[in-house]
Amino acid sequence: MRILGLDPGSRVCGYGVVETYVNARGLPDLRYIECGVLTAPADHAMEDRLGEIACGLREVIDEFAPTVVAVEDVFVRENPRSALALAQARGMALAVIGLAGLRVASYAPALVKKTVTGSGRADKEQIGRMVKMLIGLRALPRADASDALAVAITHGRVCTPTNVRIVASVVRAGGAPP
Repeated sequence: MRILGLDPGSRVCGYGVVETYVNARGLPDLRYIECGVLTAPADHAMEDRLGEIACGLREVIDEFAPTVVAVEDVFVRENPRSALALAQARGMALAVIGLAGLRVASYAPALVKKTVTGSGRADKEQIGRMVKMLIGLRALPRADASDALAVAITHGRVCTPTNVRIVASVVRAGGAPP
């Protein structure tokens, strides 16, 4: 399974691609493929920024051919305006993913942090260090790319081979994937 993890934003959208495989001990594991960020100038109108990021996201999907996309849920901080911009960016990403015919798995930020670091309150630096260690990177990726990889890693850990078979059965029966 090839997983595209996304950390959507209206100016910066992080992406990370990992692949599941069975390691030498016969256990499920993750292999790093690629990560990066899609950016748009902050001084451009929102619709222009989202359009630019949408085009970049489509190119990432075309290049890496994921089988599933994992996206972090929107969370509300003190600033409702920031939450609205994040929701708009997430909606744009979901539209691009839908047009590509891909399934989406959503994860709460606290679950992503807990899955990757063991703590639902981990900061960005902790997430970056653990992502680097878990998939064997030589250097820390940019924070947005680390967050996207953390979402992809979460999906890879949640969807072990047994879970994938269960999810496929649920989808065939007309249910929604987790």
